[in-house]
Amino acid sequence: MKIKPLGNRILAKKVEQEERRTAGGIVLPESAKSEKVVRAKVLALGTDESFDVKEGDEVLVSSYAGTEIEHGEDKLLLVQKKDILAIIE
Repeated sequence: MKIKPLGNRILAKKVEQEERRTAGGIVLPESAKSEKVVRAKVLALGTDESFDVKEGDEVLVSSYAGTEIEHGEDKLLLVQKKDILAIIE
């Protein structure tokens, strides 16, 4: 099954971030992390013609934005263009 986003949405896959440790070496659990953004890789663009990103770009997305879906073993995000905060270069 192939997923093609519509309109001003993108399909992205969350990029797993490395473990965070304190200066003393203690590993912080996910619930203790204060990040408000999600790092993701753009897999597909919607049918809108005016995107600032392209397939393959890594982007920062608001953490509460979009809809998370499961496709096989992958966790993907359908996110509106307005919720993309930055491109990671």
